[in-house]
Amino acid sequence: MSTEQAGMSPAEAPRAAGEPAGTAGGAAPGEGGDAPAELARVQQALEQAELRAREHWEQYLRAVAELDNVRKRAQRDIEAANRYGLEKFAAELLPVQDSLELAVHSTGQADVDPQSLKQGQEATLKLLTKALEKLGITPILPLGEPFDPARHEAMLAQESATAAPNTVLQVVQTGYELNGRLLRPARVIVAKAAAG
Repeated sequence: MSTEQAGMSPAEAPRAAGEPAGTAGGAAPGEGGDAPAELARVQQALEQAELRAREHWEQYLRAVAELDNVRKRAQRDIEAANRYGLEKFAAELLPVQDSLELAVHSTGQADVDPQSLKQGQEATLKLLTKALEKLGITPILPLGEPFDPARHEAMLAQESATAAPNTVLQVVQTGYELNGRLLRPARVIVAKAAAG
């Protein structure tokens, strides 16, 4: 029996024969029959994307945990440096302490020789100077140098016939630097031109 005799158009005939719609005649390639394969491909791509997303999330969590560990280690190191950083300083100052204690104990004796006291004080001062040098603390002694407001504190300006104006005429109090950084400025008297 022909399709015309059965009352069907030629486009309806394949459906009647059990073929899926869109596979016969004018159907475009890739439409219809590829749907299950396309769905399987998309599901597989989705599963791979989810797997990569899980891996990236785990990597992120590991990185955050590692960063937190580094931060905690750094904090512990800073605390240890603050707590024990003075250990070297204290060890250098202990001999000075010992020398000062001896001087104080010896002043209580009746037969104290002033000359030996002076020598003891000089020895103590040498110990202290050496300890400060080991720690990177150096004195600022700018006598005769041009006045530097970054390192010197002017206490007074005094006329001078011998010193150049704006130079340090006298150091009232020694200044100190720690590895090149100012701890205390030197207090000085600065020369000014004689009135005249």
